[in-house]
Amino acid sequence: MSTIKDVARLAGVSYTTVSHVLNETRPVSEQARERVLRAVEELAYVPSALARSLKSKVTGSIGLIIPNNTNPYFSELARGIEDYCYEAGYSVILCNSDDDPDKQRDYLQVLQTKRCDGLIIATLTQTDLKPMGRLEIPTVLLDRAPKEMDIDLVSTDNVLGGQLAARHLLALGRRRVACIAGPLGLALSDERVEGLRATLREGGRKLAAPDLLHADFSSSGGYHAAMQLLQRPARPDAVFCCNDMMAIGVLRAAGELQIEVPGELSVVGFDDIELAQFVHPPLTTVAQNTRRLGNLTAQFLLERIADPTLPARRETVAPQLQTRGSTAPYRNQGKT
Repeated sequence: MSTIKDVARLAGVSYTTVSHVLNETRPVSEQARERVLRAVEELAYVPSALARSLKSKVTGSIGLIIPNNTNPYFSELARGIEDYCYEAGYSVILCNSDDDPDKQRDYLQVLQTKRCDGLIIATLTQTDLKPMGRLEIPTVLLDRAPKEMDIDLVSTDNVLGGQLAARHLLALGRRRVACIAGPLGLALSDERVEGLRATLREGGRKLAAPDLLHADFSSSGGYHAAMQLLQRPARPDAVFCCNDMMAIGVLRAAGELQIEVPGELSVVGFDDIELAQFVHPPLTTVAQNTRRLGNLTAQFLLERIADPTLPARRETVAPQLQTRGSTAPYRNQGKT
């Protein structure tokens, strides 16, 4: 790879002259400028981004940490962030924490070392509060931020999402609604369960303790939880899952147990990933507008980079129910 000294040697000028030409920091004679530019082209010289950033304190890069890039929701969210940043002239460095607080903490340190202009962190966990306090870089959080942190946050109204699912199932005449939630203690999942439980109570139903199971947001987790729920003597006639991947696992479990969906069992997911409309039957889900969430998060961060003195903002995006073929009025076929 060519260096600035190689360019200077070929152009017959000092390397400081090359620097002045490339960075436009001082007038250079037209003859010398032309020689430098010819040398740059001939050697295919690319100026060091790190060297430029050390002078300008701007790298044109954004760090993005997500908990699981195998989850289509986070992949779609990252795409929305990347598209917005690209249009604004920024590149995105994507890091996958694997839901591991230690790995996330390491990535926080790495991205600061790389002098990113800003950070976006999805689903910050309680264990990450201490290192966050040491960050001296513009940061926006996605999904969750502790109340005591004065920081920008973009999130979905998760309580409303649970309410929408419950209202839909009550309107269909479902009498026993079960729920497969995310990992125990995860705020966004707890909020979805909270919305579901409160609305069922208002409708004269309840979410019984045995009908609330926790899984890991994967299709495998949803499948195994559904196998527990659906093989009981008194099984539920509807299942609300706190994400679409777990709901897809429920559809497989129901198929293996020969439980007809949606007649005998209605299934509702959360997220509205692209895959939701292509499973069989197509999945009814509480739709998060991932493109809107991603764009808004990126917008907040770029505004924070431009003006670090802005007051912290918290924006909540309302979800909407997307009705498809996995829910229908209850049809009792004599099975229990």
